[in-house]
Amino acid sequence: MGKTIAEKIFDAHQVDKPFEDTTIVKLDAVFCHEITTPIAITDLMARGMDRVFDPSKIKAVIDHVTPAKDSKTAEQGKILRDWSRRHGIKDFFDIGNNGVCHAIFPEKGFVRPGYTIIMGDSHTCTHGAFGAFAAGVGTTDLEVGILKGVCSFKAPKTIKFELTGELQEGVYAKDAILFIIGQIGVNGATNCVMEFTGTIVDDMSMESRMTLCNMAIEAGGTSGVCYPDMTTVEYLWPYIKNDFASKDAALKEYSKWVSDSDAKYDRVFKYDLSKLEPMVTFGYKPDQVKTVRELTGEKVDQIYIGSCTNGRIEDLRIAAAVLKGKKIAHSVRGVLSPATPEIYKIALKEGLIDIFMDAGYCVTNPTCGACLGMSNGVLAEGEVCASTTNRNFNGRMGKGGMVHLMSPATAAATSLTGTITNSSLFKGGK
Repeated sequence: MGKTIAEKIFDAHQVDKPFEDTTIVKLDAVFCHEITTPIAITDLMARGMDRVFDPSKIKAVIDHVTPAKDSKTAEQGKILRDWSRRHGIKDFFDIGNNGVCHAIFPEKGFVRPGYTIIMGDSHTCTHGAFGAFAAGVGTTDLEVGILKGVCSFKAPKTIKFELTGELQEGVYAKDAILFIIGQIGVNGATNCVMEFTGTIVDDMSMESRMTLCNMAIEAGGTSGVCYPDMTTVEYLWPYIKNDFASKDAALKEYSKWVSDSDAKYDRVFKYDLSKLEPMVTFGYKPDQVKTVRELTGEKVDQIYIGSCTNGRIEDLRIAAAVLKGKKIAHSVRGVLSPATPEIYKIALKEGLIDIFMDAGYCVTNPTCGACLGMSNGVLAEGEVCASTTNRNFNGRMGKGGMVHLMSPATAAATSLTGTITNSSLFKGGK
């Protein structure tokens, strides 16, 4: 019987198997940020266990409230900063050099096919886009990972999603994953790996694949995963070029992290997305999804473009194409947060920042702050945000606020009218 990617990765990293359905796996990387990691650090210090298993395999960033907004957030940053210095963690990204964790870590080449990665953050599943197993964990597992470089997982079941056809112009990975979550529900992939395959995924950029995998957790998935291919190799090439004689050689090596044709899946879903329209959430659950057409005219107060879901350069280019030469509606405020300093610099060079600012957007430094209602775009009670983020829970972006999740194209179009609107990039069936 063949094996899935997840099964192959677990087999290659197995340290112990204490129970039939439980595997202890060796970790290739432990990612950390200033919201969840300081809790683990403080507990380890209290236990007299202030150690790290391998400083070269720990990557840390301050990315949620940056710069600090008050004494409490300053203290969280200080704990992470001091810990990183104390243990010689060279890949620590501090103020001015930091970015959204799930954007800056892959951008730096820290994610590779076949890797095992944990972080105290639910959207760690993003990194499965590279053919890795990456999962968010709680404080106890994070502490063990930091100390010992291992983590315990239940044997992974995999659900396969075959996405066929070709996305219409103006329809993107965000629309595809919203559609999928709407189909299977927020508990549809609980404790499973969501494996994304098919012609649509094959044609996606790494940025789009990261968007797809980023929201696996919103369907209950432990991780999202895509097959590594030449697109993966091209993205990683600046970091792996000294490890392989050629890109073809790298592809040959990484191809072992592709599921076998006779692998056994828990379930298989097949979707032809050729006629998929831009999608948007309503209500307070990620599986409450309709087409943009169905919600056209719904009033919003703020537009937010950014986050680990849709704050990459591809996303900014798409939104800027909608906004160029136009102004946002007087009734709304627009906030743009490029996900990393590198993305910000590219956007500056390409004139994208000018387009956003000329349209009336506030452009902020890279940060996760607005996504979870901590900084740089928090909503007031009763306000509504059209957002490219990943969660629309009640009060997610501010107490009493509501969030409509959508693609950067739809968010940009919505900012021009002040109401939910299909973008000019979508030509089908307006």
